[in-house]
Amino acid sequence: MKRVTGIGGIFFKSADPKRLCAWYRDHLGLDVTDWGGVIFPWGGPDSAPGMTLWSPFAAGTDYMAPSEASFMVNFRVADVAALLAALRAEGCDVLDKTDDSEHGKFGWVIDPDGNKIELWEPPPGQ
Repeated sequence: MKRVTGIGGIFFKSADPKRLCAWYRDHLGLDVTDWGGVIFPWGGPDSAPGMTLWSPFAAGTDYMAPSEASFMVNFRVADVAALLAALRAEGCDVLDKTDDSEHGKFGWVIDPDGNKIELWEPPPGQ
């Protein structure tokens, strides 16, 4: 079974996400979207289309809970349900919550250092 197929996104907390986005836009040329993140599209003749996201979150967000870390890595996966089942069977700390939306399927696991890791199965065509 394929496990991780790439990095889907890097998410982190900021005391002032709007100010931080402006700095990255102005000084590093990131094309910050209206929703406050950046989409790095990729793919080509020999690759499936895809994207990697960069997105600061408000410092008080609970999206990364139960982790106390100020960041979260989102990994692209081929089959989130199968991977979560395999991780549970291997004794990993898999969160019970999953999400299925137009943005894809999501699940989460906590690594040995207590960091929340997001697993993302993109929707078809992404």
